[in-house]
Amino acid sequence: MKINEELISGADNMKLDDIMRDSNAVAVVQASLLEDVGSGDVTTLALVNPEIMAIGDILAREPCVVAGVSVACKVLELVDPELRADVIVPDGEFIDAGATIISIQGKAASILTAERTALNFMQRMCGIATLTRKFVDAVYPMNTMILDTRKTTPILRAFEKFAVLCGGGINHRFGLYDRVLVKDNHRKLWEGDDPDRLDLAVDAARKAFPDLMVEMEVESIQECKSALRSAPEWIMLDNMSCETMRECVEFCRGISQTEASGGITLERVREVAETGVDAVSLGCLTHSARAVDLSLEWSVD
Repeated sequence: MKINEELISGADNMKLDDIMRDSNAVAVVQASLLEDVGSGDVTTLALVNPEIMAIGDILAREPCVVAGVSVACKVLELVDPELRADVIVPDGEFIDAGATIISIQGKAASILTAERTALNFMQRMCGIATLTRKFVDAVYPMNTMILDTRKTTPILRAFEKFAVLCGGGINHRFGLYDRVLVKDNHRKLWEGDDPDRLDLAVDAARKAFPDLMVEMEVESIQECKSALRSAPEWIMLDNMSCETMRECVEFCRGISQTEASGGITLERVREVAETGVDAVSLGCLTHSARAVDLSLEWSVD
């Protein structure tokens, strides 16, 4: 598959091997198991001999980009530390239908109890990674970054943004705390709202948070020129035609990086990238990705 490896390695917020090092992520997995297992897996307790050993394989039933392997392994570990999980395909790899992602050995009852929670995380994350890869491929070989947004499932943001990385995308700000992003609703409430003096908003943001990057959303060439007087690190070009974006990119060159945003589809993303923008941000990566069909097939020893 076509992919710009430098874009993967350039992510700021996470790396492809560290999602389960975060204590908050582990707590979410624990809570998910509690939600599903509750006081006990009663069907398995009633029908399955706890001493029966088995080998189970997590399989892809359709082509996809793998994401969430470490999460599934953590689920297995929390259910039964004696389960052995052999990762056949790591996060970030593209696989065909029928491929085995993880092979699990241990007590059949434990595998059954862990199965649904592990698959729920992985099918969602694989879906996001697969959709992200489609956008990354669509702009190859241009160096246009494919960015996610904060349009994520509450509590599951770390997992969903990690899946974007697996697909070759880049994480935008993780929350409200790690970048100043001035959007239209902020400007409506800002006492100095004036499309000709957006530089004042950039200055005010820098004064309040001098250690953070500042990004200004603009909707016209006039607003773009206004914000550029204070040289924010990023200019977001919101819901613009490609012609207007191309003009704004020229004005921003050497001053601010540019991000295209606003309802950009897979069919249109290459045309947008060809305007010269540095990045395209896409809420659909996390709010509209279809879950990939995965299953667990196993046999008793």
